[in-house]
Amino acid sequence: MVDFIRKKYYNKKNSTVLEEKKVEMRTKAKFEKVSLETFLQSGSEQTYNNILLPKRATAKSAGYDFFAPTDIDLEPGETLTVATGVRALMPDNWCLMIFPRSGLGFKFRLRLDNTVGIIDADYCNAPNEGHIFVKITNEGAKTLHVPAKNAFAQGIFTQYFLTEADD
Repeated sequence: MVDFIRKKYYNKKNSTVLEEKKVEMRTKAKFEKVSLETFLQSGSEQTYNNILLPKRATAKSAGYDFFAPTDIDLEPGETLTVATGVRALMPDNWCLMIFPRSGLGFKFRLRLDNTVGIIDADYCNAPNEGHIFVKITNEGAKTLHVPAKNAFAQGIFTQYFLTEADD
């Protein structure tokens, strides 16, 4: 089965749509880096060059690990928004759910500030190219340190369904 997504290209100066293309996806979903221009609004070029795309740790892993683009240090009670530099492309009836890594949640009580992040399929068409940000809080009693290029969150793609009344 081949799926298609609509990919929009924006004028960065005024956020108008320059072009829209129908892109064939042979896999169900994929990750890409946002453009350097978009990332520079929230990070440096050096950080951008070190961004790793999410990947599964094993063939049977459900989640795709999101890697820290820089060192993360969170004192107890502290909150941080991580600019991942990543966007997700997926079919229209899918979403990406973002969770903290299980071990970090268990050991440090790390949590996402919105509990579960939901990335909709059309978010990749936003003026920020669908740049995924993850806001995390250390609710534990110990300082949390995640070195750059280590996993801190995980994303799970899922298909969703509509009710009969939804057109």
